Parts: sequence; structure tokens; C-alpha cells
Amino acid sequence: MDSDGTRDARGTHANPVPRPAGPQDAGAVPAEASVAPAGAAAVPPRPTAPPTVPPPPDGSAFLGWLRTPRPEAAPGVWRFGYRARPTEEPEAIPARQLLSGALIAFLVGWLVWSLLWNGYLGGWWVVPLELFTPDSWRHSDDRVGNAFLWYGYYTLIALAIMFVVGRLGRWGEVWRRYGPPAWNPATPAAERPPAPEQDPAEFVYLRQAGAHEAAERLAGEARGGLMRDVDHARIARAWQGVQSGRHGMAAFSAAVVKDGAAACAHPSGERDLPARHARHDLVTGQVRLGTTADDPRNPYHYRGTGLALGPELLGTSLLAVGPAGSGKTGSLVRPLAESLCLHALAGRASVVVVGAAGAGLGPADSYDVVVRIAHPDSVYDLDLYGGTTDPDEAAAILAEALVGDLADPHPGSDSRRSTTVLAQLLGPFRAVHGRFPSVPELRQLLDGAAGPLAALRKGLSVTGHESLLRELDARERQMGHPGDVGAVLADRIALLDRPAFAGFFDTSGQTRPFSLKALDHPVRVRIDLPERGHADASRILARLVLAQFTASVTVRDDRSLFACLLLDDATGVVTPEAVRAVQRLRSTNAGVALTLRTLDDVPRPLRGPLLGATGCRMAFAGLTPWDGQDFAEVWGKEWTETRDVTDRQIIAETPAGKALHVVRRVITGKAPTARAVTVRQVERERWSASELAHGVPAGHAVLSLTTVKGEHAPPLLVDLRSGGRG
Repeated sequence: MDSDGTRDARGTHANPVPRPAGPQDAGAVPAEASVAPAGAAAVPPRPTAPPTVPPPPDGSAFLGWLRTPRPEAAPGVWRFGYRARPTEEPEAIPARQLLSGALIAFLVGWLVWSLLWNGYLGGWWVVPLELFTPDSWRHSDDRVGNAFLWYGYYTLIALAIMFVVGRLGRWGEVWRRYGPPAWNPATPAAERPPAPEQDPAEFVYLRQAGAHEAAERLAGEARGGLMRDVDHARIARAWQGVQSGRHGMAAFSAAVVKDGAAACAHPSGERDLPARHARHDLVTGQVRLGTTADDPRNPYHYRGTGLALGPELLGTSLLAVGPAGSGKTGSLVRPLAESLCLHALAGRASVVVVGAAGAGLGPADSYDVVVRIAHPDSVYDLDLYGGTTDPDEAAAILAEALVGDLADPHPGSDSRRSTTVLAQLLGPFRAVHGRFPSVPELRQLLDGAAGPLAALRKGLSVTGHESLLRELDARERQMGHPGDVGAVLADRIALLDRPAFAGFFDTSGQTRPFSLKALDHPVRVRIDLPERGHADASRILARLVLAQFTASVTVRDDRSLFACLLLDDATGVVTPEAVRAVQRLRSTNAGVALTLRTLDDVPRPLRGPLLGATGCRMAFAGLTPWDGQDFAEVWGKEWTETRDVTDRQIIAETPAGKALHVVRRVITGKAPTARAVTVRQVERERWSASELAHGVPAGHAVLSLTTVKGEHAPPLLVDLRSGGRG
């Protein structure tokens, strides 16, 4: 068995993404890459050597990682080794007050015991003994038994006194703060190895299902240091395919017994990334971004805990805003890309990372497909039409990319009218040529060049598609009207008809186009945009990728595979249709992560809907006050307790009082005052615009979270500089 069902071919597109793959073993479930249709581009063979990442010398590190507890926690908490904290902050007693109170309580207890022992409090304290014991016990001639009875009773009374005064004097807090527990708090307590029936390294779920040989093989490789965290996650994902009935137990067991930890491999043959720059936990699916600051504005149970993200949070989409240099790429996009690539190797996710060339989104070896637009050495091309064969769908996607950002400011460039115009040309062209037009051909048609339109009309007549002539007739009539949207489309498509893009967006089958229809497989994709010298074209391409992503993931047959688009710098990408599409992603097990330098890069009418459509919102240090105001509004207000302290000077009326006040002022240097404290409940913003603009330290961010199940985490101040520590 070489796949978990999420990689099987489903024939959803004509040109599946090429990837390293080789022939499968007889009787195994085939990987999708090995059954590419005829005519698909040739693919490099599966690597014959194992991955370059060496396994550990023994399994102790892996077993320790696997057995580490991961308790349930609030959204965003790094669960690996997490120890829950109280929900509310305990009362902080000053050391002087704590020690003096403990001493006074001890002296009071000693005084009470002395009075009882010496009989100064009468004989009432022996009444309980007289009530519950017979006279023969108390007046027995047996000195030993009599002494045992009375001294036992004295001890019981002494312990009761110690218990009462200990509670009053907070002796337990003194012990925790100054006793042996505080001398060496870093020494962990020795943990017993888990019982075999509770040991995750024994693969109990396989044994319970009857796959004893597979469980023994995996347990042996885990103890021998031959298993990685990606292997464990990948095999668990494959087992989910068995449970769901996508393939049988026999094929799974045979593959595991044969290949051990390398079974059910990713079609690329890789079992890990070349290097990791963040901390990952593939059991929970989290990647650690930093540490929640020990700040009064954070809830107490979050303070000092690790802050992590996973698919359950990215499934609600994420918006991050911060100026250049605030760390959006290095501390957010890069760790998320690395995490999702690991999930893809485990068969859990597919990821598309879009950014400027050289933005530092990870090495090319971490991806299956790297599309380097406008770079002559790029192996892969980008499918301009998203791999679809439907002219109407292709027109809608392309219209969103070309003029989606102009829909509101320019009513004449409405996206629906643009879709109609493109469909009037794409449908007839495909009917004649069996393909969609290339960029130069589409530009000529939109410009209304007489030669291409006449050739297209003749082709329709020859091939018997006279019904489509009405589309061309309508297009030619509209070209003569003022305000025709075709002119705007022609100007926009001209940005892609440049010498730098001459070898790209080919529709004749001479290149290896990548289509986002491949996202129903665990594929890792990086798309480099040519921002230098082609900023407008890069924005068009970014909108194109976003439109293709949202259109593709919503029609997948298998939605158990998480799909995510990471868009580094979404300037000019947010459109009304994009906001509506992002709102629909949560129900399709997909999400997007967008970064912006400022919310001014989003049209004012779309800022509120964009913040409302994303469940996770992140404000980096250096935010402007007007951007902070938008975040403050979406985060809302909360009820908080405030204390108003008023000091009122005490006026003495008698000579003795005045003299006492003079002495007190000489000693303390202050006039005698009486303090009045007023406690009120008021409603205040969780984070004000001023606090977001001026109160977030460098290297920090304020992050609010929402899970796909609807759980919320309030805005948290996070130290992103500690992402790989702790």
C-alpha cells in the first residue's frame, strides 16, 4: 500500500501536477502520480536513495517525543508537554505580609496550646474524650494504655490547632514559596513508563484491529530509531483511510510489514524536509510561533505558554498586518509553510505558498513543484485557466484576476460584465482550436483585431458551431459602445504579454503547466512572483492564484485533506469576490493566510468584511493608529474591574492629634491621609488603537484565534522571538 486514499487518481483534471513517482508494488494501492494519463509531461523517477536526513542513532529521542503528554488546552496553546494553569491569577501576597502572618499564627497556636496544657481554659476541651470513651479506659490501672489514650488525645488536639493556625497563617504558601519545592523547580519528577496498553509506541490501535505483525514491525522500528515524526503521522493517516474503507486492511498490513516506517510513502519518496527552522508537533499538528507574554492584558492561563497554530485554526483563515520588517515572513509565513509541507509529506494536507522571488519561503527541495514565473530556468508553468475545460468557469476565474480589484471603484469594470466578455471569446475559441487562447491571442481578441476575429468566425462556420456565432456577434456589437469593459481587459492582459512572460501561460501543451486542480492530492507548491519590475502583473497573478484556489478546493471529492494557501503580501489581492470566497472555505476544510503591510492596501468598504471573514487576526508591532482602530473595532470590548483610589488628608482637631500628625510627618515625610477605594465594572476595548500602535514591543504581535469548531481565544500579546524555544 503506497497511499492513504488522498493521493489516488480521481481524474479531476487533464494535466495532473508532475511529481517524482515510480512503479508501485504488485497488490499495493497505487499512488496518483503513477497513473498519470497519457500525454502528461514526463516526470523524474522516484529517488533510489533514502532521504538525506539521517535517522537518530536510537529510538530514545523519538519515544520520549511520542510519549510526552499533550493534554487538551485552550485554542492556540502549544500542547506538547503543556501543564495547565489556573484560570484566574492567584492572590499575590507580599513576602513581608506572608511571613509575618505565618509567624503570628504560629505564636497564637503556641499560646492556645499553652493555655490548654496548663489548664487555664478549664476542662471543657476533654469533654469530647469523655463522650466517646468509656470510664474504664480513662481510669484504668494500666499505665501504658492510659498514657497512650491521653497522649494520643493531646496529639490530636495539637494537630487540630496546627491545622487551623496553618490555614490562617498560609503555611502551605510559605512552603511552596520558600521550602524545598522552590529550591530546585527545574528538576522534573521521574515518570514511569506507560503501560503497554497505553503506550503510543506500541501501536495499540493496530493490535486491537488484528494487525499484530504490522504493529510489531512499527514498534520495533520506533525502538530502533528508524521512525520519524513524519512517518508516525503518515501511517496514522493511512490507517484513517483503512477505517474509512478507502482501502483494505490486508493491503495496509502487507505494506507496513514489508516497508516498516517507510510504508505508505509520499509520492515524492521524501520522509522529511531538508531542514527545519521551527518547532513542530505532528501528533497535534501544531507549529510553535512564540510564547504568550507574561502581561496583565493576557488571560492568566495563557501567560508564559507556547503559542502554536494548526489546521484547526488555519481552517478559519488568517490575516496578518504589519509594516515591512516586522517579521511577517520570517516568524509567520515561513513556519506555517514548513508545517504544512510536513503535513503534506504525512498525507494530511496540500499547500500553495505564493510570494516574491527570494522572499525566504523555504528551499526548493522542500516543495514538489516550484513555479518561478518570468524566470527562464523554471521547470513548471502556471495554468492561466486553472485546469478547467469549462469556458464559463475559466472566464470567471480570469475576470477576477484581471479586474476584480476594479469592480467597486469603476462601475464600468464590473466583474460580471468582464466574465461575460471573456466567455464570449473563450467559448468560441475553444470550440475551434480545442484549447483556450494564449495571452497574445487573447489580447488580440479583446482589442477587437479584425484578422483574429474573422479567422475565429470562419473556424466556427467550418467546424459546425454556428450557434456560437451569436457570441461573437454580441462581442462585436459591444466593442462599438463607449465604456466597453473589453478595453479594460485588454489593458490588463497586456501586462502579461511582456517579453519576460513569453515562455509562460502556454496553452499549446509545450510546457508543464501546474493547475490548482491538483490540490486534492498532498502536493507542496511554491509560486515565485516577479515583483521586481512587474508589480502590477504580480498582483494579477496573485489574484489569479487566489481565485483558482478558492474555486478548486470547494469542489473536491475528498475534503479530509486540508488545503491551505499562504499568500505573502496580499497587496491588491483582496476583492469583493475574494472575501466571499474566504467565508466559504471553513466548511470545505481549507483556509488562506494573507499578510499585508497596512489595511490601506484594502479598499475601505472591504476592510470590515475581510476582518470578519478571517477567524484569526494578527497585528504586528509598528501598526499605524488607523489600522489599529480597525482591529480594535473587530476585537470589541469586555467588562473589566477598575479601582479608583482617593487619598484624603486627615485634619486633626485636638492638640494631641496635631502633635501626633507632626511626628508622623517627620517620620514618613507625608501628611496623614485616609484612603478610599471604589471598585467599578466598566466596559473597555480589549486593545485600543493607541495600544496597538504604541504598546506592542518590537518582535511581538497581538493575535486572536478562532477554531473551526467555534472556540475563541481573546487577543493575546505574543513574543515571536521565542518561536523555537521552550
